[in-house]
Amino acid sequence: MSERLRRIVHIDMDAFYASVEQRDDPRLRGRPVAVGGRPGSRGVVAAASYEARAFGVRSAMPTARALRLCPDLVLVPPDFPRYRAVSQQIFAILRDCTPLVEPLALDEAYLDVTDNLWGEPLGMNVARRLKARIREETGLTASAGVAPNKFLAKIASGWRKPDGLTVIAPGRVEAFLQKLPVEALWGVGPVTAAKLRRLGIVRLVDVRGADPELLRGAVGSQAESLRHLARGEDPRPVTPGRPSKSASCETTYPEDLRELREMCAEVERLARRLAAGLERKRLLARTVTVKVRFADFRTVTRSHTAAQPGRDPEDIVARALALLARTEAGKRPVRLLGAGVHGLLPERR
Repeated sequence: MSERLRRIVHIDMDAFYASVEQRDDPRLRGRPVAVGGRPGSRGVVAAASYEARAFGVRSAMPTARALRLCPDLVLVPPDFPRYRAVSQQIFAILRDCTPLVEPLALDEAYLDVTDNLWGEPLGMNVARRLKARIREETGLTASAGVAPNKFLAKIASGWRKPDGLTVIAPGRVEAFLQKLPVEALWGVGPVTAAKLRRLGIVRLVDVRGADPELLRGAVGSQAESLRHLARGEDPRPVTPGRPSKSASCETTYPEDLRELREMCAEVERLARRLAAGLERKRLLARTVTVKVRFADFRTVTRSHTAAQPGRDPEDIVARALALLARTEAGKRPVRLLGAGVHGLLPERR
């Protein structure tokens, strides 16, 4: 018996934070808007409206650079409680269709609509109804991709942004794959793409016939998974309520830290914040990490994995400080510090 064909929808809100701001303040509509921190405090862009994107403004860009690209840019401080409230509205709509909703962020999710509560057999019609309800109930637009698996659905949702709907029917998968550059593959960023292009692997479909040894040399252990994706294969299920595997927090400082004692105090603060989060959620962590970004933007990370998971605050602080000592902190100015816990497990009762 052949495997049942799945209908996967990927919903991605359009310029979510910036769109919420434009919706709630009529003065911002039609204007280039960026949500982010002030340039004098080394702020970065969290989201940019499509009017701002036309000038080259992108998320994660320093706001000072964004303002140089677009002098008329309207910079709005983020209001995450408001964005979370709107996100809850959106996810209530999605779960009204199916319980198989896998959140990826406040503004993005996968849905398995193969069987859905609306009794709608066509994924395209499900996506249309979702988009219409999101617009009616929140005043915002979403883009949607419909395909037989998660990999293809995510690519499809970005195909005609904003307010797009792209369907990749099973019979059109191969034709769609033929159009894609190698950068469309998960895990292939600019550096890896440049390596592949030097080997003549330019299109996604070139991965299929690539010499296995050359491919492994370029992408390491990713080689086999990239071959599957290049054939349009992705069996991963949509997993609702996916548990967190890690948690992290970081701070970018208005002025570089120069004293080691200041850096140690900051790392301790971050580590205790993480430990408190583990306590609240009844989680244990196996690995502790520390991230240091120096004044010249060089960034290093250090990690330590314990034999047994735990969440004792003093242990997490001690490990984080020991990791900080393995960097050049105190010898060089630091602009950002971060800490993280990974390999999270639920507490056994």
